[in-house]
Amino acid sequence: MTTIYKSEAGRRELLDRYRQVLDAWPVPAEHVRVPTREGETFVLVSGPRDAPPLVLLHGSGANASMWRPDIATWSQHFRTYAVDLVGEPGLSAPSRPALGSDAVSLWLDDVLDGLEITGAAFVAASLGGWMALDYAIRRPERVTRLAVMCPGGVGRQKVGWIFKALLTRPFRRGGLRESAMAVAGLDGERHREALDAVVLTFTHFNPRRERLPVFPDDALRGLTMPVLVIVGGRDAMFDSRQTARRVRECVAHSTVNLLPEVGHAIFGQAEPIAKFLRA
Repeated sequence: MTTIYKSEAGRRELLDRYRQVLDAWPVPAEHVRVPTREGETFVLVSGPRDAPPLVLLHGSGANASMWRPDIATWSQHFRTYAVDLVGEPGLSAPSRPALGSDAVSLWLDDVLDGLEITGAAFVAASLGGWMALDYAIRRPERVTRLAVMCPGGVGRQKVGWIFKALLTRPFRRGGLRESAMAVAGLDGERHREALDAVVLTFTHFNPRRERLPVFPDDALRGLTMPVLVIVGGRDAMFDSRQTARRVRECVAHSTVNLLPEVGHAIFGQAEPIAKFLRA
């Protein structure tokens, strides 16, 4: 049993469910395993071989299945590389590179080198958004365009009560489901499938609990590639209005879309992101 899971049986249940999703992937895909200094990294590859590369980084407590609703749109025009972040409930190694150091960027160096990608556009969300921003700041020559949804590291992280809710309320009937709805901003009916996945994951998975390091203004000003930021006005995890303000003030080539009635989980952005990536 690895420490990122609460039990070996839970690990098996989560990964079995994930493999079922991969078997029903909506577009043809290759399963690639890349050796890195953090351990083996799983990448789901779709789209034309000669198309421009697009790297996808999911959020905490997730895996490449996060991109299932979007992949048909993006893989028409891009060679998409949906990366299972290490230390998350996917098929990559359970290691967790230290945040606030160069460890994440060195791991992504290994991933891109193993895939023979010199530079790529990135789409990322939440924790993945933090990692993509960190990489773009440290390796601007390797990031051609950057689209992030509800990214960490820019606006204030409202994290204290969230983990308490996720870790204690499951002992009350329906508590974990209620907490997931509140944290992610999911509607119990409209987002039933996504909510079921979140509940199953956090029944068996131990998330990272440290605060994400905040990028200083000077670091954000160093982002020279086009940047699209999409945030939800009702995000329970990050101060989305502060994120929007700082990006507008610090990132020269940025577009910010603040969706007032949306929470931390953002859906239906495949077409706007595709338009940005192809501009």
